[in-house]
Amino acid sequence: MAKWILVECFSGVPGKVIAFGATPKSFVPLRNIVRNPLSLADAEAALAQACRTREPVACVSTDGRRTVRAEPLLITPERAHAVRLWVGPVRESLPPREPVGAWYFNLTTNRSVRSVDLLDLYGVAPEDRAAEVAIAGAFTRLVTNRDESEALAKIVNSAPGTEHQAVWTVRRDDDALRAGHFACRIIIEPDADGHEEVLFRGVTQDIGAATAVPSAPPPMILEYQLLEASTAPGEYRAIMNLRSLQLIRWIGPPMPDIAWADLPGQPAPQIHPDDLVAAQAMSRELARHRTEGTVRLRRVDGGWQSVHVRAALMALDQHTTAGLATVTAV
Repeated sequence: MAKWILVECFSGVPGKVIAFGATPKSFVPLRNIVRNPLSLADAEAALAQACRTREPVACVSTDGRRTVRAEPLLITPERAHAVRLWVGPVRESLPPREPVGAWYFNLTTNRSVRSVDLLDLYGVAPEDRAAEVAIAGAFTRLVTNRDESEALAKIVNSAPGTEHQAVWTVRRDDDALRAGHFACRIIIEPDADGHEEVLFRGVTQDIGAATAVPSAPPPMILEYQLLEASTAPGEYRAIMNLRSLQLIRWIGPPMPDIAWADLPGQPAPQIHPDDLVAAQAMSRELARHRTEGTVRLRRVDGGWQSVHVRAALMALDQHTTAGLATVTAV
């Protein structure tokens, strides 16, 4: 077989194929790719072992004709997110491996966790390699496609079993634009204390230069061009989760000096406790009309910044809404 197969194991066991070489696959059964029954049996055994032990597997089939390799992609030493699989003749050379990294959004705590492989894929410098950031930070280097509203709706709804796939453009830290294939699933898992958390587990695969992949979006889609063009100096726009009042993503540059990224050494993102009632009231009022008000946000220096917020309801899909907030310093 001339290409590596990428098999997800987001739910803890080998699942479906999400890529064949650099070609995305829509969660298809492995038997759709590996059709020989003997090869399929060897591949399934290697996948199960790699996912369980989180160690690479390299073996020869019982008839001595095939080599099977299974390489787990780890998000932590205790958990694999996917397995690279290759099955081929004993004498055949291994094909090149597409860069791929693992990540998950903890939708309960609003934090994003990235593997070392993903930071490599993004070209992140050693001094900037925080493994955990706010979920909004994950969008700062992504040029999303026209399915972004669908993806954001899934984050807001947080329904277990929900899956998503997309090809978005990744702007690496060296400014190279790469086509990134994203595949993920929402699951519920207990944390270390046994409390249930909602996690969006996924992988990102580099499938080529963005200019060479037709499905990769242009560096700026029209809707965001219009929003940025209508933003006055000193204004900053953000998409907010109306249920949790958490930032989902900035549209355009983030507001300076505000603690939103949840980086090491910075305060956690926070609305001043005395302003929470007012912020919740604004969220409820959006069901009827646009609203505005003043709240205090945590600054990166630990203080509080008063901001004026103008908010409008934003439809993500037919059943899901978010808040589009325009924020200015007071």
